[in-house]
Amino acid sequence: MRVVTYVGCGAVLLAGCASMPDSGDLRDVKASQRPDAQVRVFAMPPRENAQPEEIVQGFLEALTSDEPDFDTARKYLTEDASKSWQPERSTTVLADGPTALAQHSGSREATGDYAYALTGDKVAEVDQQFAYEPAEGAYEETLHLTEQKGPDGNKQWRIDVPPQGVVLGNSDFQRRYVSVNKYYYASNSPTADRLGTVADPVYVRQQVEPVTQMVKALLNGPTSWLKPVVRSRFPTGTALKKGVKTLTPDDQNRLRVPLNKKAEGVGQTQCAEMAAQLIFTLKDLTPTGIDEVELQRPDGSQLCAIKEGKAETIASHGTGQRVLYEYFIDGEKRLVRIPADSEQQAEPVPGALGAGDTALRTAAVSRNEESAAGVSLDGRSLYVGSLASGASLGDPVLQSKAKSEDDGLTTPSWDAGGDLWVADRDPKNSRLLLLEEGRGEPLEVRTPGIEGRIEAVRVAADGVRIALIVEEDGKTSLLMGRIEAQNGPDGRPVVTIHDPRSVAPQLEEVAAMSWAGDSRLVVVGQEEGGVQQIRYVQVDGSTPVGAPPSALTGVEEIAASEDERLPLVAHSEDGIVRLSSGAQWQKVVKTGTAPVYPG
Repeated sequence: MRVVTYVGCGAVLLAGCASMPDSGDLRDVKASQRPDAQVRVFAMPPRENAQPEEIVQGFLEALTSDEPDFDTARKYLTEDASKSWQPERSTTVLADGPTALAQHSGSREATGDYAYALTGDKVAEVDQQFAYEPAEGAYEETLHLTEQKGPDGNKQWRIDVPPQGVVLGNSDFQRRYVSVNKYYYASNSPTADRLGTVADPVYVRQQVEPVTQMVKALLNGPTSWLKPVVRSRFPTGTALKKGVKTLTPDDQNRLRVPLNKKAEGVGQTQCAEMAAQLIFTLKDLTPTGIDEVELQRPDGSQLCAIKEGKAETIASHGTGQRVLYEYFIDGEKRLVRIPADSEQQAEPVPGALGAGDTALRTAAVSRNEESAAGVSLDGRSLYVGSLASGASLGDPVLQSKAKSEDDGLTTPSWDAGGDLWVADRDPKNSRLLLLEEGRGEPLEVRTPGIEGRIEAVRVAADGVRIALIVEEDGKTSLLMGRIEAQNGPDGRPVVTIHDPRSVAPQLEEVAAMSWAGDSRLVVVGQEEGGVQQIRYVQVDGSTPVGAPPSALTGVEEIAASEDERLPLVAHSEDGIVRLSSGAQWQKVVKTGTAPVYPG
């Protein structure tokens, strides 16, 4: 079976094509040559008297189509197999697509029986919740065919044992699927205040009713990994009204969402929070976003309606505070700052950390930019001070017993609640610590599943996810963990990092990282045998669409803001440099280290 397209319009239908042409050249389209995202791909049904190899290839090609229910792919299956096959169950992504090899054992064609081995190298799995997870190892499935009578009474080959879910190559996956954040509220957000949102990235087919897919995905609840630390304001069991197949914004960019009876009794405050979740989820899914969401009862009456601007007053990403400055340690070992949206010269921060009396190695600034924490030049002492003129520093709030300066404290990180995180790399007692409000007796954070030594810590603005660089057996990797806290017997919280997972498995050495959006990080590292590179990664381990940052040599540290409009800042062999969107790296100062944004 071959996928065939006409030059112009054809089996692959381009926007603006009114009908199938009756002339023009034919050409084959291989998996690696498929058109880009704005082109819709439609599969070709099996031709009469197609042989087993053609049936198998046609079925695999049909799995890459843009049909909502894979109707053409089902035409390659027996009736019973079509009924039981569940393409939505999972999507397996292979490096180069599945290879089909006939399993010969005697004369199978004579007995009406045939089997093919599907093999390949796994890259990722997307589960029934549309959650992406990197995978590795060999993919092996058996696809079985049998002969059956067709409508005309003639025998025809059909697949009676298809592979589980959908299987396709990585190039097809990148073109057909898109990563979208759905949004929930952090479980520790007080309902009386402005709610903090948490991004939950999923992959949906971008040409198959993506708005409808994302609304359904949001209503179905958070993915399993994130579920323990977030909540939805939609009542349990809320779904689209029965019979609603498609949701489309009107010409005023207003989206009407008819819900079932589970939601018809909610109050106006809760309803507005529900609608805000939808607005945040859909904001980047259409060219112009969604200006207004109206939630409806099953009878069509309005439950509530809010505009995009109202959603921003109901909830925020992280702290919701505007970043004022970017910071770094200058040549005099002081904490200095530059306005985030300008190219002014650096100036010492107000207070003791900018005075230079205590030489600093690294620092972190609270998200409200009112306080900062600094690690001493020898890496053994942690100070916390106010960023107010005349403020004194006081004694260290934490000291490491590490003998070597390379084994002291990591760069600290502030969460949205004003608590301070830092790792002590003392070989005799390496641990992750939390200082409530940046002071007092530190809490030792539990880290089950993390075997190596933590080399870097960055807490997300949402306060429920933490990125860690971990060194083990001479290799460094980037892990993403889920922060959970419970009240302990002594009244103090017991904090645990659960389910750490690798989010840059292709990198053997990770040197630096920083949050660079709601669900994205910027990472400095290298693959085995490769050179150092800067790239973006998603929190689920996938690679976001778009070009990576411009190349930069000798990067030791990097900083980004969750506000993706602000420039990257790095410490490289050229000193402190910054990269604005659409520009090249620009030098800020020759002498400087440890760049950071608030957080």
